[in-house]
Parts: sequence; structure tokens; C-alpha cells
Amino acid sequence: MCGIVGYVGNKKVVPVIIEGLRRLEYRGYDSAGIAVGSPKCAKLDVRRAPGKLGKLEDALREQPLDGTFGIGHTRWATHGRPTEENAHPHRDCSGRIVVVHNGIVENYLDLKRELTAQGHSFVTETDTEIIAHLIEQVQKDAEAAGQAVTLEEAVRRAAKRLTGAFALGALSAAEPDKIIATRLGPPVIVGVGEGEAFVASDVPGILHHTRNVYFLADGDMAVLTPGGVTLTDFEGRPIARELTRIQWDPIQAEKGGYKHFMLKEIWEQPRSVTDTTLGRVSLDSGKIFLGEMEIADEELAAASSINIAACGTSWHAALTGKYMIERLARLPVDVDYASEYRYRNPIPDRNALGLLITQSGETADTLAAQREMKTLGSKTVAICNVVGAMVAREAHGSIYTHAGPEIGVASTKAFTAQLTALFLLAMKLGQLRGRLDKEHSVAYIEELGRVPAKIEEVLRATSSQCEALAKDFSTARDFLFLGRGIHFPIALEGALKLKEISYIHAEGYPAGEMKHGPNALIDETLPVVVLATRDEADPASKLRYEKTLSNIQEVTARSGRVIAVATEGDTTIGGLVEHVIAIPPAPELLSPLIEIVPLQLLAYYIAVRRGCDVDQPRNLAKSVTVE
Repeated sequence: MCGIVGYVGNKKVVPVIIEGLRRLEYRGYDSAGIAVGSPKCAKLDVRRAPGKLGKLEDALREQPLDGTFGIGHTRWATHGRPTEENAHPHRDCSGRIVVVHNGIVENYLDLKRELTAQGHSFVTETDTEIIAHLIEQVQKDAEAAGQAVTLEEAVRRAAKRLTGAFALGALSAAEPDKIIATRLGPPVIVGVGEGEAFVASDVPGILHHTRNVYFLADGDMAVLTPGGVTLTDFEGRPIARELTRIQWDPIQAEKGGYKHFMLKEIWEQPRSVTDTTLGRVSLDSGKIFLGEMEIADEELAAASSINIAACGTSWHAALTGKYMIERLARLPVDVDYASEYRYRNPIPDRNALGLLITQSGETADTLAAQREMKTLGSKTVAICNVVGAMVAREAHGSIYTHAGPEIGVASTKAFTAQLTALFLLAMKLGQLRGRLDKEHSVAYIEELGRVPAKIEEVLRATSSQCEALAKDFSTARDFLFLGRGIHFPIALEGALKLKEISYIHAEGYPAGEMKHGPNALIDETLPVVVLATRDEADPASKLRYEKTLSNIQEVTARSGRVIAVATEGDTTIGGLVEHVIAIPPAPELLSPLIEIVPLQLLAYYIAVRRGCDVDQPRNLAKSVTVE
């Protein structure tokens, strides 16, 4: 879940690495370090510091480093406290081998006992340190047998002994101008330039230097030198990986004048919804085109059900997608937390379609769920924001969300892009199953085409209002978010946004369940956000709206403070509640894309008012690559 950046080439190494780590700060971390070497040095120089990158930069100003190759790391503590000695990179006994590592080595205690018995001394509390010593021991054993083992081969042999998950980068003073990188679980990206090579844990770390990258697969090993990159597997056999051209403009990964990445990404949602739709719809025929599918239309049409696995915000998108798919395709949908899917002993069904939703495409629990689905005989489809990510490579089809890089830990534009992709998939399935005719398809496509402008309207019309509401509600200790039907997952997502960036306890709840317990919480100190929009053309929506009004009256009768998200022109609700956030009307199935926007803004402005680190909330990371 942490940041890795390595470089070998003709540029100044330290600025390249520090700049790259800075661009990966969104991943979450609590210490940082760097190791640098050159052909002139008999060992590798290391600088580390607890806290943010500024502390490491202070250390580098006091003790500068220079060299021709190096690697840096920002660590999120799993084994051992966030201290200088536990920060990466970690060294072997001689100081001539260093490693950085994302993931967890599950058998590190057994290996540590073995290596201690062989004379190794350990100075940290981490699982990563044993990897450096294990590589050292592999070379010692070979030397004792009269053999010479390269760093590449030593890393390969060491990696085979590790259980768990790892993205690994290794350097040796004995082999200058070389970096070894390998993965089994967490992502590794290798960049190729002219006379230079890069390694990183995510694209933004190297995007300012090259757009040509390899996405390593599990079991891949890369050797980086100024002359190029070679790829092999754990057996040393050469492998071929497609060089991917990243289309993101590096400027997309900058704040662009906004105070925080999160605010910028909230305002980018009209474009991300548009980009996720482009090229996939036909207004003439009403057809949906999902090009990156190995699954034939006949197989999609014959699916008996859909099993969706996702985590966090993507899980809320999945719940929303369930309503879309069941409504338009009349196909049963189950939604699981990816972390729970394997452990409920799911029933095999070769005709069921597996659907994985993940922003990064590298979420460990989601990948594990995907592999379980495939083991059970299901074909899988991935909704993902990163081209070439592991979940997409292992799927039988992909729907890329084209939201561009999302830097803020709290997902915003990726969520609405996922909802867009799910709506397109629901329409596609409805058409294939004969449940959605041309007339209704064209009407839905037209309405989807209006969504970006409606999001833009909400952003302009409600930002100041949400900022003012933040002034009134930023001192609240608890929030309740209520919704019915397809709006219940949006209540969950609104609560998640608030809790993860403002640290206020917030719960999303089905509005109809208020009488079954939550009413006991309501008093004059509890803000209650209610999703009370309506689609006048949809009888079911009108009934839901009437029931929601009753829930609002339950809250106000107990002195609860209600903030209602309602449809423009609704004169009824204004007389019932303290605050109304008005949004443009939309069809029931598309309204979630619009009504989530003011909830994102409200969470953002409350967090800012409370002085929280909006882009990098405490204890959280952008891409969760360990279980």
C-alpha cells in the first residue's frame, strides 16, 4: 500500500526519486527512506526518517547523497512502529544489499529464526529486513559451494522462499547501475526511457519521466539497467509483456489550482462520466458497445446471475449497480464484500458471471475474490480505472472507467465513473436479454448524456451552500445518512466520505429501518442527511418519495436536524426540514450520479473546517494491496 520509486540512468537520482515519492503520497504512509549507489561506492548510502517526506528531505539536506542508481520508499506500518530504524530501505549485514518492499511476508518469523541461527543480526521490527538478509545468505551459500550468484538470481531464489504478498525492489553495491524488481501481489510498474529505467508502485510516480511502462504480473522479475529492461519469471525463463503507453497527461495528476486533490477530483466528475461513456453508446441504434470483452454476447445473455465483489466505495457502487442490473436486465445480482467472498463458501455456478469493481485494479481482497470466482467456473468482468492492472489482465472482459488518475484517498470521480460503467453494463445486459428495447435504450442514453451537465450545475449551485452547512455542522460528533432503494447505497457512500476524511462517526441506513432501532439515537444534536429525490415519471419512485417524507417527519418529531437532498422545484419538503440541497431531476436509475455530489462536497468542507488532512486521511491508503 506504500510508495516505491527507483531509478537508474543519467539524471540526478535523488530528485527523481523524491519527486516520484511525492507524487505517490496519496497512497498513505508514515515514514520514508532512500538508498543510493554508484560504481565508485563499495556500499549503498541510506537516509530514512519517520513522518512525511519533508523529514527525509531535511535529512538529505544535512547529509546529501549522489549516485547513478537508487530506490526510495514511503512506508505504511504493518510490522513495527513508524520509526527511523523501521523505515525502508532495509539492509543486509554488510550494508551492500538493500531492499524495499510492499506487502506482508507471512513466514518472516520462521525465516528470521533460521537466519539468526546462521549468524545474521537484525536491527528492526519489520518483516522486510529478513528479505535483505535472505538474499545475502543465498549468495553466501553459493559462494561456499564455489559458485557465483548474481543479484538477480539471489532475489529469485529468495522470492521463492517467501510466502504472503510482496512487491520487491533490490539493489547491490556489487552490481551498480542495476535494480531488480519483482511482484507477487502488490503492483509493480516498470518504466522505460532513453538510457534510463524506472520502477514504481503506481503510474504517477514516474509519469513525468516516461509514459512507456510494463505492468508486471505475479511471478514476473525485471532487471533494470540504463541499457534497458529484461523480464523473466521465477524460474529464470524470459517472458514477454506488452509495453503500455499511458494516456494520462501528467498535468492531470496535479492540483491545477485547487486547494486539495479531492476538491479537484470532485469537480472533474462531469468529464470522467463523459469519458467513461464516450465510444460506448449509439444514439441512433440505442446500442451499447463494450469493446474489451472476450465473453461472447450469447454467453452474457445466458448468464444465470451476477456475483459482484468489491471493497469500500466500490462496494457501494456495486450495491447501486445491483438495482440498475436487476431493473434493466431482470437478472439476479448478489453483492459481496470482496474480503468476505471466499469465506462464505460460495456455491459453484458456471453460468454465473463474476463482476469485480476496483479503482486501482490491484486491491488484494478483490483479486482473491476474482480468483475464487474463476476456480468455481465463472467468467469474470472487471470495472477498473487503471489500464493493464492485474484485475483486468485476469478478467475475461474489462470496462475501463477512464476517470484519469485519482490522487485523493477518498474516492469521488472514480465512484461516479463506476456508476456510469455499471449503468452501461446494465443496459447491455438488458438489450441482450430482450428486456430493453430500442426506444427505451435511446431515451436512457439521452438522459445519461445530460448527467455531466447536471453534475456541473450541482457543483456550481451547491458548493457555497455545502461550505456554509459545514460551518454549522462541523462540530457534530455523529451523522446519520438515510436513503431508500437505489438511494440507500448513496447514503452509505455519503457516510463513508464524511467519516474517512473528517473523522466524524457517520452511518448510512435504509430509511425504512429507522423504527427498528436508529430512532433511539435522534435528538437535537444529531444531523440527519436524507436522500429525498423523486422521478415524476416513475411510479415506484413516487411511492418511495412519500415513504421517505414519513421518515423525515419521524426525525423532525424527535428534534433531529435534517439536511434533505431533494429535486429542484419540490415545495413540499422545504416546509418539513431545516436545510434543503436542491439537485436537477433525473431518472431514478441515474439520480445517484447526481445526488452523491453534494454529499462529497459536504464531507470535504466539513473536513477542511476541522483542519483534517483531506487528501491523506490518517490510517488509510489509496490502494489496499494486502489482505
